[in-house]
Amino acid sequence: MCGSLSYIITESFGWKRGLDKKFHQAKAFYIVAGMSLVLELLINYVGFSPIKALLWSAILYGLTAPVLIAIILHIANNKKVMGNFTNNRFSNLLGFAALILMTIAALALIYLQIFD
Repeated sequence: MCGSLSYIITESFGWKRGLDKKFHQAKAFYIVAGMSLVLELLINYVGFSPIKALLWSAILYGLTAPVLIAIILHIANNKKVMGNFTNNRFSNLLGFAALILMTIAALALIYLQIFD
């Protein structure tokens, strides 16, 4: 988890990143990795199960997926952003099918978490 978090944060801010870089070349990457590793160890020592943490992070990913798919579809169909490379009908069909399936899955996940 600490490696993926380091990549996510440093890519978001455009900082130098990568395990192939030395510490002085990508300080932010290694600092984020170290901080997340310490946080993960603290979560374990506090008594919160790391498996539950992984489960909850997967749940959050599942809940945010429909929103991200909708944003990507909006951008992919915007002529100002994509120019001549906007989605065709088939791509939109697949994209909206994925959006509908992920929304149903997210709603089922919420339902099962509340009523199970």
